[in-house]
Amino acid sequence: MEQRSLGTRTVSAIGLGGMPMSIEGRPDEDRSIATIHAALDAGVTLIDTADAYHRDAGEVGHNEELIARAVRSWGGDSSQVLIATKGGHLRPGDGSWTKNGRPEYLKEAAKASAQRMGVEAIGLYQFHRPDPDVPYAESVGALRDLLDEGVIQMAGISNADVSQIDEANEVLGGRLVSVQNQFSPAFRSSQGELEHCARLGVAFLPWSPLGGISNAAELGSRHAAFQRVADEHGVSVQQVALAWELALAPVVLPIPGSSRPQSITDSARAAELRLSADEVAALSEA
Repeated sequence: MEQRSLGTRTVSAIGLGGMPMSIEGRPDEDRSIATIHAALDAGVTLIDTADAYHRDAGEVGHNEELIARAVRSWGGDSSQVLIATKGGHLRPGDGSWTKNGRPEYLKEAAKASAQRMGVEAIGLYQFHRPDPDVPYAESVGALRDLLDEGVIQMAGISNADVSQIDEANEVLGGRLVSVQNQFSPAFRSSQGELEHCARLGVAFLPWSPLGGISNAAELGSRHAAFQRVADEHGVSVQQVALAWELALAPVVLPIPGSSRPQSITDSARAAELRLSADEVAALSEA
């Protein structure tokens, strides 16, 4: 698979988002592990998770533990696999999401994530979502301290705007390596952040790059231009969407969520699909 840079690491151009395997509607564990193994078999070396990817109260870190177990049980060489996790977003267990960007909390959360994942240092740790009750610089300052203490190897942010990207990079002393924002054919309001990351050389990780768990299957019917290109190439419309995102900038690393081996295997093939400049332009305007 095509490789791209993420901080000090080189990873697959297409990653795997782990959230669907742990929240509402999640599959049984055997299918989830088969999905992760299929991703690894396809050359995926970037897997994204978070401590908040769980369904019920009392199971914080469900997805982190699941992914760690699956990677350990895979028969191949997993030494180059980067598992990225996040902290600062919480699920009380009633289906809602809350935020906690307090520095002391983030430091505790990162250490708990490392323990669950069975690693001495987390490869990439990302501040999940800004907390309006905590100054942004203070929250990111926790990641700076975690870097300095060796608890994490690289730091990123998620759900951030351009000013927060610059603020985070300044707080981190130029060590910001990734920004994870929602971006897809249906959701393009992060285009400015994507372009800003490209200028900075910071990896941009689109989450829900196919439009979200419930919408990915209808991508073609909702976006006719993408379906037309898919038909012309004889590939799935999901591959076209991911290939389009990859073509927007060399810093883009889509992380489609998946809970089926077939879907992540199909998504991984997007790294091999080359769209013409005219096709990219037409899809960008669609």
